[in-house]
Amino acid sequence: MGTASTNSAKPAMRDSLIAAAFQLFLERGYEQTTVDDIVTLAGVGRRSFFRYFPSKEDVVFPDHEQCLADMTRFLAASADADDPVVRVCDAARLVMRMYAENPTFSVQRYRLTREVTGLRTYELSVVWRYEKTLGDYLRTRWADRRDGSLRANVVAAAVVAAHNHALRHWLRSGGEGDPLATVDDALEFVRSTWGGDGGAAEARAEDDEDVVVVITKRSTPMWRVVREVESSLGEN
Repeated sequence: MGTASTNSAKPAMRDSLIAAAFQLFLERGYEQTTVDDIVTLAGVGRRSFFRYFPSKEDVVFPDHEQCLADMTRFLAASADADDPVVRVCDAARLVMRMYAENPTFSVQRYRLTREVTGLRTYELSVVWRYEKTLGDYLRTRWADRRDGSLRANVVAAAVVAAHNHALRHWLRSGGEGDPLATVDDALEFVRSTWGGDGGAAEARAEDDEDVVVVITKRSTPMWRVVREVESSLGEN
């Protein structure tokens, strides 16, 4: 995720720590840079660093928590009439917009996470939290479906996969082009596959299936049972 350093609500000290950290990561390498190095360059104390970032890993992903909170609020504000698939696709766009706010930072972080295994693991844990947030929302919306939980898990994973496909394409290009247009195309694929009335139509089809109950003796030949079933269906 990219930082939103232009946001006046965020303390200047926080932005200074992020800038100092990445300057050192690029000059010395992530593993070779310590928290003491970062605070020295930023001109603050260790206590100031940990006031904003629980660990060195967190300074690499400074806006995940805020974005996750924004996504949670966005989904909670959904109306019953909203297509749940469209809603989770729109929620994913919040993440892409955050990356797009600062292309240079986003590209630098992408390259850093490719080099440091620990950061890649951290990043995957954050992606899982986004996917879980989307899945929880969809499970609530599809609670009355027999396949609601399965559908929620599959769609949430599909949204994350589509978003990350577009994001990686943009980051690998060095931040060139319009990432929002790229993610729109990817998410449209998910929406066209899972959104609209298709899911509701399937649910109605399940409810409308004919059920025939035939009561007969155990000794009745199977051919006669089949004939009775066919007869009952024909009457309907």
